[in-house]
Amino acid sequence: MSYVVQFAELGRGDVAVAGGKGANLGELTRAGLPVPPGFVLSTAAYRAFVDAVGAEILALAAEPGGAGAGGIRALITGREIPDAMASEITGAWTALGGGPVAVRSSATAEDLEGASFAGQQDTYLNVRGAPALLHAVRDCWASLWTDRAVVYRARQGIDPAEVALAVVVQEMVEADAAGVLFTANPTNGRRDELVISAAWGLGESVVSGQVSTDDLVVAKSTLHVTARTTADKAVMTVYAGDGTSEVAVPSGRRCEPVLDDKAAAALAELGMRVEEHYGAPQDIEWAWAGGEFFVVQARPITALPEPEAPAPIDWSVPDPKGFYFRASIVEQLPDPLSPLFAGLVDGSVERSLGALMTEIVGSGPRRPGELGLPTVNGYAYYHYSRAALLRMTTSTVPALRRLPSLGPVHWRQVARPRYAAAVEAWRDRRLDDLTDVQLFDGVLELLDAGTTYYTAVQSIIPVAAFSEIFFTRFYDRLVRRSGDPAAATFLLGFDSAPILAEKSLYDLAGWTRGHAALAEAVRADPAAVLAGSGPEPADEWRARFGDHLARYGHTTYNLDFVNPTAADDPAPLFAALRFALDGIGTSPYDRQAASAARREELTAATVARLDPARRKVFLRLLRWAQRVGPVREDALADIGLAWPQMRRMLAELGRRRVAAGQIATADDIYWLRPDEVRDGAVPEGAVADRKALWRGRRRATPPQMLPKGTVFDRMEALFPAGSGEQTGPVLRGTGASAGQVTAPARVLGGPADFSRMRPGDVLVAAITTPAWTSLFTMAAAVVTDVGGPLSHSSIVAREYGIPAVLGTGVATRRITDGALVRVDGDAGTVTLLDEDAEGPAPVARARPLRRAALAAGALAVGVALWRRRRVSR
Repeated sequence: MSYVVQFAELGRGDVAVAGGKGANLGELTRAGLPVPPGFVLSTAAYRAFVDAVGAEILALAAEPGGAGAGGIRALITGREIPDAMASEITGAWTALGGGPVAVRSSATAEDLEGASFAGQQDTYLNVRGAPALLHAVRDCWASLWTDRAVVYRARQGIDPAEVALAVVVQEMVEADAAGVLFTANPTNGRRDELVISAAWGLGESVVSGQVSTDDLVVAKSTLHVTARTTADKAVMTVYAGDGTSEVAVPSGRRCEPVLDDKAAAALAELGMRVEEHYGAPQDIEWAWAGGEFFVVQARPITALPEPEAPAPIDWSVPDPKGFYFRASIVEQLPDPLSPLFAGLVDGSVERSLGALMTEIVGSGPRRPGELGLPTVNGYAYYHYSRAALLRMTTSTVPALRRLPSLGPVHWRQVARPRYAAAVEAWRDRRLDDLTDVQLFDGVLELLDAGTTYYTAVQSIIPVAAFSEIFFTRFYDRLVRRSGDPAAATFLLGFDSAPILAEKSLYDLAGWTRGHAALAEAVRADPAAVLAGSGPEPADEWRARFGDHLARYGHTTYNLDFVNPTAADDPAPLFAALRFALDGIGTSPYDRQAASAARREELTAATVARLDPARRKVFLRLLRWAQRVGPVREDALADIGLAWPQMRRMLAELGRRRVAAGQIATADDIYWLRPDEVRDGAVPEGAVADRKALWRGRRRATPPQMLPKGTVFDRMEALFPAGSGEQTGPVLRGTGASAGQVTAPARVLGGPADFSRMRPGDVLVAAITTPAWTSLFTMAAAVVTDVGGPLSHSSIVAREYGIPAVLGTGVATRRITDGALVRVDGDAGTVTLLDEDAEGPAPVARARPLRRAALAAGALAVGVALWRRRRVSR
């Protein structure tokens, strides 16, 4: 049989015959693109050769961990190619011209959409003469069985008996320059940009990363070079005898651009032809010889990120005389907002803050836009105009007198019942029976209820903050002795919504362990069991899990309703559920009992040694802090009561817009603006453009206060995020929970990443809300961009007894996922152990409790008045 196939006889569907590389070269040749001529020695030749060697190859291939790979290579290179096959190969080479050729491996599992096997098999350049050609063919076959290739295929689940290798024999192009062209930007995912890497000489060293390259970005729409980096190219790869070698680049060409703008445009145009032919972004190897470009190879770009716009650098604001700040809301909205949420929440917050101002100041906003929650570069900021600030300042005393009436009692008796009733009124309504307008107005009604509730919660936070601050300061200055535990020890061991949610999941895991078959099914695939599969008593398990979600599934990971809650998508809970199911972690009941016993023991010992005056104040402050602290977590956990219902209503609107052909998927509804949802007019490409803009903005670190360069800059240290400009291997933040831990970092962007968390990892996140608590049981420590000593992360980390460093400002950007870090919750530092210990001095931070006290200072008089009123009753 014939084993040689010419390029012109092959197409992209011939991978089984020619391997990925050979099939692509055939496709490019048939498309009329400039490909150096050549032929393919088909996979049938490889299989015939392997059959002649015998079954020993497959036996060695079955050895675990690729242990038999070396034996297979020795078997292949130790045999001669059969005469008939060798004659056919040399005949095809003679017909090609008999000159120097490139001999390239082309595996059947290579250059495919789902995986990149590039570079795993061998290539031989400048092969001269028939004996060298046959030797290179045999070496290519052997390279199918390198240790690296065997292990990689095993991870991809590819049967070693099914894989085969073709060999590409292609006329060598003695290139003046060569490189790689990506028809989409692999760094930011932008499909409207091409990226070129170019170097002098042959291209193999560019592909392998052995030489420095010029790097260019070319806009597809204009073919103009929009960015260029010209390297000092010290070496290049050239022909040398029967192979290649690296030589020095002549001094006059080292810093000379390889491609001028005209040549770059011509290459970009060629790349766009290749991409258009394949219908997908391509990774193209090119060569330039005699003023002409050649395509040496093309493959799909694998792992191409979603497109993103450049990160913003301009933080100017619409109202330069106003005050923009990211205070408590930043713990719930760490990312840029989706267009729909941004368009709705600003007005909703304006109405709720206006009502609060009217209640406590006696005068709300007089003009639209005086206060609200607008966005700057997509990030939410509280905004107060100068007039609103002036009215609040002149009304401080009466406001402080009214504010305490909106505290925990008001939350428990008024705010939460009113919010729950508003949600309940919508829960049982049939969405199919509602018009688009009714659905949209319902979302707005529930969002208003949620923001009004959140405004009420803000009256609890300062009370909780003051209770801990005052107790801590009194204890540290007038009670604590050397060796005594921190004040926080007296505040642990109490129930709150996040702790009760953890107990609920732990109880479910304990019940599941009592049913062995069901437990195994849940470990293997909890989503499948939840969807309806699994052994008995799976129905009861689903009912129990449903009860858990009904009680705690509304807790938000992020207030922007583009993010599902656990009630919408329980998948983020599965890692914690498996962890509890395996019985690895500490029982939350035992942990809480131990904390409570320690707390009571310390309290009794402390009270026994204090004089009557200090004892009275100590107990009064302690009971106050113990009473109101857990209320803060309960109140925060219930902010999302309306979120599952709003998402159901928006999903219905999304399905209707899909049916009308206005958006591609129901979730695209979140990327529309409110007016587009109402009238259905969606600009073409708007959703994709807005997602790219959002991704770029997410790379930015938003300033805590705006505008910059004003008197307000002095207040930035009061807010819960550090400098976005920290450099060096030591990051500083707020030491919010004591202890030191060295462990791998797990950088999580949100609930979609929860499954990557492993027991003993350091949890690194922008923020954590009560919905993140399920991960704390697995975490060795917690590090955040945003947060302070009284934030959710701090409170829960103390309950779990793990170190926490919060408010670093840069942790998620500076810490690499999987890197080893040392977290020191006492010093408030995170050391990046994989970085050089030398570096610029870290940015200093304010002392945690002092900063928190300053942030709450404006309310001190109000709390004192509130306590006096309580005593007088």
